[in-house]
Amino acid sequence: MRKFWKIGAYLLGSLIALLAVLMLCFYFWVKIDEPKPEFSNYLEKDREKIDKDFYKIGDNWLKKSETGLWELYVKGGGFERGVMEGKLQKELAAQQEEAFVNQINKMIPSQFLLRQMKYFIAYFNKDLDHHITQEYQEEIYGESLFASDEYDYIAPKYHRMLNYHAAHDIGHALQGKNFKVGCTSFAAWGDRTADSTLLVGRNFDFFVGEEFAKNKVVNFVNPNKGYKLMMVSWAGMIGAVSGMNEKGLTVTLNASESEIPTTAATPISLVAREILQYAKNIKEAYAIAQKRKVFVSESILIGSAEDGKTAIIEVSPTKTDLYEGRANDYQICSNHFQGEVFKNDKINLNNISQSSSAYRFDLMTELVNERPKLTVPDAVSILRNQTGIKGKNLGMGNEMAINQLIAHHSVVFKPEKLQVWVSTNPYQLGEFVCYDLNKIFALADTLITKVELYEKPLNIAEDPFLKSEQYQKFKTFKKLKAKVQSGTDISEEEIKLLEASNPEYFDTYILIADYLNKRGEGERALAYYNKALTKEIATGYEKEKVLAAIKEIKEEE
Repeated sequence: MRKFWKIGAYLLGSLIALLAVLMLCFYFWVKIDEPKPEFSNYLEKDREKIDKDFYKIGDNWLKKSETGLWELYVKGGGFERGVMEGKLQKELAAQQEEAFVNQINKMIPSQFLLRQMKYFIAYFNKDLDHHITQEYQEEIYGESLFASDEYDYIAPKYHRMLNYHAAHDIGHALQGKNFKVGCTSFAAWGDRTADSTLLVGRNFDFFVGEEFAKNKVVNFVNPNKGYKLMMVSWAGMIGAVSGMNEKGLTVTLNASESEIPTTAATPISLVAREILQYAKNIKEAYAIAQKRKVFVSESILIGSAEDGKTAIIEVSPTKTDLYEGRANDYQICSNHFQGEVFKNDKINLNNISQSSSAYRFDLMTELVNERPKLTVPDAVSILRNQTGIKGKNLGMGNEMAINQLIAHHSVVFKPEKLQVWVSTNPYQLGEFVCYDLNKIFALADTLITKVELYEKPLNIAEDPFLKSEQYQKFKTFKKLKAKVQSGTDISEEEIKLLEASNPEYFDTYILIADYLNKRGEGERALAYYNKALTKEIATGYEKEKVLAAIKEIKEEE
């Protein structure tokens, strides 16, 4: 017996030693080396509070506008900008990370699965830094020096910040897996606009929870290389999803369906940022996109004051195309590819047939063509539109609508005038605030008092929908939906209230049916599934799930 225990102890000790060696090997395998920028005295400069919600470090500043938008101005090289962003936005970035992590925990409540995902991402992205330029590595590193300590258990700060820049790509790669991703954009110029100049509008429908969208940041960047630029994003994010530079070149991102990525590449938001910073026309933007290997498929709508029009750069992990459109004076972009290179691509064809992208493309085309001479108010009205083709009632929040009531932000650009309109909360329903980049960059270095920077006479008023009974019903719907999805029991009265709050939305009936089905009330669930089929279901995937649930209930009878 003594010999048995001795052998057992030896084997256990060997196993522990082996696991320790494997963990050590894994650590060094996935470890990403931090950049080694030249440190300067700006690292030692303290943030100074000038006024309520107004902070400065030298010429760099962060302030909150009376509109609710945060406005950030940074200048210099990559590391200097990152340090300034990290110091100025320290609390905002911590709130943003908390919102992001909390949402991930809601989506994946299993701690075991979260741990596995943590190790998978560490392995998957072990070479991520190899695909990011030195300038942007240093900017992210500068920010990471001031990141929250609270999430060091996930990964070291620099690792986390790098990986967060790839979150947009992973979320879009999973769009066919029930993630709501349905951005829509359009452009018009020449005879299609009231002043004949280029007009670009977009909704950024990337939903990571209400808290994540709470603090929008309008970034004004004055780099020591390239062009001055603005972006709409959130604290901690140096990549671009919507932006314009001082040459009147705009960039907006629209995801297309992708295979799950198998290797690290350049996050698409950093490709877009590089285009904004270093391109002044469509040709230069396309040349930059061709240089970068990307995670996932994406449409990059480029607006160019120099060219007086837009074009779409269509990229996937294996192919790149420049699509200039079929119309002479407008262009529509949803979530599928339109050019010749991807014409017969199986994933793209499946995306067109199964997702809501083709429907929204046709809907946007209809809305644009209803207005012979587009203006900025027209563009905002289109981006807020909740109805379907020919005015059909889709219910509130339907992915088939242009306005799905989930947008992180909505933006309208006038590139030739260097004007941009940014939506305020909630979604694209709040006031659209106008900024003039000529004015912003002219005074940015000399801002010493808290003043409003936006062009108030040019703002677009909030959507009247915000004051409507329907909006109150939508808030009731969201509250009850969250309760159902949390697994909490709801009363019969609440089931009726849920149905009455959003009766034209197919998902209302799927929510109730799923709830009843899980509780063994198959016959009642069947009625709600069938009712869902009478509404406009957004995607083929969702319709298939409903039909499968109906079949299963019938087979059990």
